Amino acid sequence: MSDTWDSAPAGLSAGVHDSADREPVIVLGRRTAFGRRNGVFGRLLADELLAPVLSAVVADSGVPVDHIDDVIIGNAVGGGGNVARLAALGAGLPNRVPGLTIDRQCGSGLEAIVLACRLVAAGAGSAYLAGGVESCSTAPLRAHRLTSTPGHPDFFDRVRFSPDAVGDPDMGVAAENVAERFGITRERQDAFALRSHRLAVVAQDTGALAGEIVPLHTETGRVATDEGPRRSLTDGLLRRFPPVFRPGGTVTAGNSCADADGAVVVLVTSRRVAESLGLTGYLRFVDSAVMGTDPNHLGVAGAEAARLVLDRQGFAAADLARIEFNEAFAAQVLASMDILGIPEERANLQGGALALGHPFGASGALLVLRLLKQGRASGSAGELSLAAVSIAGGLGVAALWRWDG
Repeated sequence: MSDTWDSAPAGLSAGVHDSADREPVIVLGRRTAFGRRNGVFGRLLADELLAPVLSAVVADSGVPVDHIDDVIIGNAVGGGGNVARLAALGAGLPNRVPGLTIDRQCGSGLEAIVLACRLVAAGAGSAYLAGGVESCSTAPLRAHRLTSTPGHPDFFDRVRFSPDAVGDPDMGVAAENVAERFGITRERQDAFALRSHRLAVVAQDTGALAGEIVPLHTETGRVATDEGPRRSLTDGLLRRFPPVFRPGGTVTAGNSCADADGAVVVLVTSRRVAESLGLTGYLRFVDSAVMGTDPNHLGVAGAEAARLVLDRQGFAAADLARIEFNEAFAAQVLASMDILGIPEERANLQGGALALGHPFGASGALLVLRLLKQGRASGSAGELSLAAVSIAGGLGVAALWRWDG
């Protein structure tokens, strides 16, 4: 162990003096398996999913627990409070390690990682546990207090993201809007969904996920495999799914993601600390952008954010070696890649949310873990990669990375 950690408390320990101290990198990460809503993790609360992953990342890294500056976690449909702090204490981290929970809906996990990178770059600290968690299975029921009948709740399924005057479509309706506007056919959507499942199964079978998943023990046994990928799925079966959001539409249950439970955590630190710990091969943070667009076509906001960050850094989509888009709906991923001029076979090389499911707060963090693992397996020094998420309300977030290995 280097003397990097010996002279001062966490947050001040790195003695931020030069570029190596302020250069944010992602050096390792772990996750739970992803379980279907009311599936294998149906009885686990969000903090119970997250705490074992925090513990695993700390153990893998060799960072002394006293020198974790913060735990920054995205969460979208939890019960409020601060699940990051709750899970940090549950993971046995010292009382002095705080905890911050953020909500940018489906982009929350990616946003948490970007925030940690920005803090390292600002010199605010040198070791952050960042990522996301969601338990769709145990998310609390939500209700407004009725003023007309005091004491009686008015239950609702989802929160508002945009005023009616602007448009606030349900996610599936928004996906139909995108498919219609950008000419994304049912056939393309189904083919992309089938590809996602097949790639996810290949990743399972070939050991590409080895060491990534933290096994969890539930009432029904040990869970260390994603529940969502369907080995038996065929194009014929996908053709049988009816449209579910609009009569005569193209968006079906087969080419849409399922709600899921899961947690993802990465270690964000400085290049100097990574080197002192002997950690080699990492994603170097380049830049990130958030972009707003028409909420009625929210599915392409991630592409707009990607275009913004690429333009700002002087790159084109053709410069990207690896791309990860969150697969909430096949229609929106395909439209986003068309906007950026990215062939669909270049993105999401191990499948995505169409196969694995979508634990909202964690999905953006999985994109970063995917880029890290793929870079470590076959990356070349200097390669650029991109993670992007389209978010309810017409928001997009994208982060640009460079492989250093």
